[in-house]
Amino acid sequence: MALKTAVRERSPRPPRPAPRRPRGGTLQARRARTAYLFLTPALLFFALFFYMPIADIVNTSMHSGPQADEFSGLGNYVDAFGDPSVRNSFSVTLIFAVGTTVGAIVLGLALALLVNRPLRGRTLIRLALLVPYLTSVAVVGLLWRNILDPQLGILNRMLTEFGLPTQAWLNTDPLATIILVTLWQIAGYTMILFLAGLQGIPEVYYEAATIDGANQWQQFWRITLPLLAPTTLFVSVMAVISGLQAFGQAYIITNGGPADATDLYVFHVFEVAFRSRDFGYSSALSVLLLFVIIAFTAVQLRAGRRGEVQY
Repeated sequence: MALKTAVRERSPRPPRPAPRRPRGGTLQARRARTAYLFLTPALLFFALFFYMPIADIVNTSMHSGPQADEFSGLGNYVDAFGDPSVRNSFSVTLIFAVGTTVGAIVLGLALALLVNRPLRGRTLIRLALLVPYLTSVAVVGLLWRNILDPQLGILNRMLTEFGLPTQAWLNTDPLATIILVTLWQIAGYTMILFLAGLQGIPEVYYEAATIDGANQWQQFWRITLPLLAPTTLFVSVMAVISGLQAFGQAYIITNGGPADATDLYVFHVFEVAFRSRDFGYSSALSVLLLFVIIAFTAVQLRAGRRGEVQY
């Protein structure tokens, strides 16, 4: 009896059955399927209204003729690089984009620093500065075209009242004029972005700098500007993209003139497509602009990552 008991105790236990895998796979796989299920409507939206139109434009850019039905390969792109009107519109657009980007950063940051102070009625001031951005480009363009009109504009009337000579605002330096109008419209938006960035900087940094004897100017250069690098990067990227795609300012205020001085690139594409009826060539110009925007954005993001600091 003792021998049988000892043999039983020494006999190995039968192996446990392997745990059954839950239905539907692992938890990570189920989460991935759930995520893709919720992303499906957005992916379909982008496929139908973003990627398919881009593919159609790329296809159209390789055709020529009145109906864009004659295959020409890369002929439209070759013509674009040799077209002086395209080079002029691109240079004008580049100046416009650089001017609006630099102005948006400087003006937006200055306004944000101003309204971040404990001023009376600062909420009302912020709202007043944001209203132009909430107004459409068409309304802003019509408003400023009437204000700057050399004969009936309110600005020249005010100069006449003060005994000053009137100015032909849209003829003397029209590109600078539409840059200033654009800055007037977008300054409130960039102000809000910089204001959010300023309020995200911990006060302990400024307290420590004050204890170390740093004045306000030193605090601005050593603390505020470096910690606003992500906000500045976002503002610059959005301003460059918006500047390269600008259209309404040239179409409504100056109609691309005088002498193509405000012939912005997208306005030139519009002229080629709907007035010259050359849809293949205009599609090629649009594709080139897409690559230019992607290149500028990539360079800005790469430079912005190097400029980020942490304290």
